[in-house]
This record gives sequence, C-alpha cells and structure tokens, in this order.
Amino acid sequence: MEIILILALAIALDLALGDPPNALHPVAWMGKVISLLERVSYGHRPAAGFIYGLAMTLFTVVLFAIPACFILLYLENLNLVAYIIVATVLLKCTFSLKGLQRAALRVKELLQENKLDEARFELRSLVSRNTGDLPQPLLVSATVESVAEGAGDSLVAPLFYFLLFGVPGAIGYRVVNTMDSMIGYHGKYEYLGKFASRLDDVLNFIPARLTALLLVIAALVMKRNGHNSWQTAFREHARTESPNAGWPMAAMAGALNTRLEKVGHYRIGKGNTALVPETIDSSIKLFSMAASIWVLICFIVGVIHFVITT
Repeated sequence: MEIILILALAIALDLALGDPPNALHPVAWMGKVISLLERVSYGHRPAAGFIYGLAMTLFTVVLFAIPACFILLYLENLNLVAYIIVATVLLKCTFSLKGLQRAALRVKELLQENKLDEARFELRSLVSRNTGDLPQPLLVSATVESVAEGAGDSLVAPLFYFLLFGVPGAIGYRVVNTMDSMIGYHGKYEYLGKFASRLDDVLNFIPARLTALLLVIAALVMKRNGHNSWQTAFREHARTESPNAGWPMAAMAGALNTRLEKVGHYRIGKGNTALVPETIDSSIKLFSMAASIWVLICFIVGVIHFVITT
C-alpha cells in the first residue's frame, strides 16, 4: 500500500507546489556534481574520455541512488510516517508535471505579447539548441517538441522506474538523464558523454514508445487526430538523431496535425496547421491528458502489486 500512497502524495505535491528552488532540488545537485567531475575529465582523448565518462556516470548514480536506498530502508524500519514523507519528497524531485507546463506556458505568453527575445531566453530552460535567432514558428515548434519529449523524460520514465525499482530506481534514472542532457552530445563531449548517452537511450527505450502510445490515446480521448498521431509516430519517429525522442514528438505532431522542425536536423509531421502560440496550449492539454492516463495506469499497477504481495 505504501507505493500507492507515496505516488499519490508525490503527484499532489507536484501539482500543489511545483518544483523546489534549485538550492533544494536534488537534480540541481546532480548537475553541480556532474559539472565538477567534468572539469577534471579527459574528454579530449577518446579512450580516456570514454572510460572516465563511464566511471563518472556510474559514480554519480551510486552517489545519489545508494544513499537514498539506505536512508529509506532505515526509515521504513524506524518510522513508517517518516519513511513515506521522505520517499514522497524524493520521488517528487525525479519528475515534473507543473514545472514543465509552467515553462511552456511562459514561452506562449511571451510570444502572444510579441516579446520574441524574452521568449527565446525562456526557451533555453526547455531546449539545448541555440534559440538566439529563432522566429516565432520555430520557437513554438521547439516548445511543443519539449513538451512531447518531456512527457517521457520528465514523467513517464521516472515513474516507470519507480514502479520497477522504487524511489532509488527513479533517482538513478534521473541521474543518467541529467548527465545525458549535460554531456551526452557531439563535439566537446563526444567521448566523455558517450556512455551516459547510450545508457540513457537504453533506459528510455520503453518509456519513449510508451509515451507515444499515451499521446495517441490522449488524442483519441480528446477527439484530436489519434489515427494520424499513431501513423506519424510509426512512420517518422526515426527522423531524429535520438532513437527515442522522435516517438513522442512524432505522436504529438500527428495529433496536432502540424509539422515540427529543428532546422538542419529534422522535420516531423506533414500537417498544415500553423505553428502559433495557441499550438503550445494544445500540446499542454495533450500532455496533461496523457499524464493523467499514465498516473492512472501507475495506480492500477500499484494496486495489483499490493494485492499480489499481501
């Protein structure tokens, strides 16, 4: 029963308060540790860079997941209420519903006010690409893409690993995902981030496809173009360099009957619906419905687990 209660309280905490300030957020702490370790890396030498990146990834996972595991085991035997409170807070910090919605809506509001420079600045919290010269349609596209991909990275995947391995599993996933977002790309971190990037690909393999399916179901429930959402996801998911990101993005593009684009990298979707600020609203509604369906599924799995283990 604890798994159901912890999940319910974590969802309620997210919806009520959103994300904690960076000074108190474990993901921000992960970022600081990763930045510190990266400074003494050997990324300029391929073999040494890869080995150091592998050790760096495993060390950071252990650094955050193992203490959480021992603390929760200790509290579970000491005081059930304390255990549930700490587990709730830790789980909440591995996913984000309100924070993702708030960031996307902020970009939409700035675009509606024609404050393009401010919108480009705010968008940097959602994407890693250079936003400095993006016109409005591409700003909208980047935001919608982030909502779609974030549905997987920021919600489906953390709760997926929570169901499998408890709170430490969700924390371990968040460490790997954070490392991938910081050093898992070409260029300076080509070798240093390769292990984290590949591990993130493996961990997101099922959650990404599950997210696409949830967005298709959400489109059907909301009387959007669910059929086109599925067809687009199945047909165009491979257009991104990532083996996973294309699934939810293509499902979102198909549901909204629009085309998402990162110039010089990919175009997803064949719809002709214009990319306007209101498109961001539509993507958030689809995300919210998909999130609701996923949380319901998680509760059902939790109940089944409780019945089986009692």
